[in-house]
Amino acid sequence: MKTLKIVLGGMLSMALLGPVSANKPVGIWGDQMEVTVTHNGTSTDITRNQDNKNTVNPAFAKTSRPCPPFCIQPAVLAPGVETIAERELMHYAEMMSNGDSSIIVIDSRTPNWVAKGTIPSAINVPWTSLNPAKGATPIDIAEIMQSVFNVTESEGLFDFSDAKTAVMFCNGMWCGQSPNNIKNLLKFGYPAHKIKWYRGGMQDWEILGLSTAKP
Repeated sequence: MKTLKIVLGGMLSMALLGPVSANKPVGIWGDQMEVTVTHNGTSTDITRNQDNKNTVNPAFAKTSRPCPPFCIQPAVLAPGVETIAERELMHYAEMMSNGDSSIIVIDSRTPNWVAKGTIPSAINVPWTSLNPAKGATPIDIAEIMQSVFNVTESEGLFDFSDAKTAVMFCNGMWCGQSPNNIKNLLKFGYPAHKIKWYRGGMQDWEILGLSTAKP
């Protein structure tokens, strides 16, 4: 009888306390559980993976990619270009999705990487498409500057008066694809204060368990 009471008591305690392995909520900050943005014309929530035992995507688990070319990027990429983190990127993405047409979020990676998942709200402008050394022609570059970045052109000169605030990222602090895009934009005359660089990129995004989306 004593043994039965102990067993029943233990079962009652477990029922009151709940499963030991139950997940605790994983918010973004404070009581903020999601940020709603627009991706491919559809309302999409950015959240964090709610499985407390989740581990990082194996594609971003490597620690020792050969350098060069996968060298650690500096904290400040260029004078005037602000380096931002996840919360700032989500803020820009949210503003853009709420109708602020002066902002654009750019995934600078090649399409094969983007196909694995990108940050919701981002569009793809591969680093090669703004790089003359990789075959980008002046006509190609001018078309992208006008259609994506809202830059106007007259007689071969760019006018950046209404250029968008460009929030750029790639694979992470070891990735040179968004730095390449940013450096080329600066060479073309793009205002540095209108460029925001998410240095952590997909590596940090995945480590934090944040939502990804297909391009």
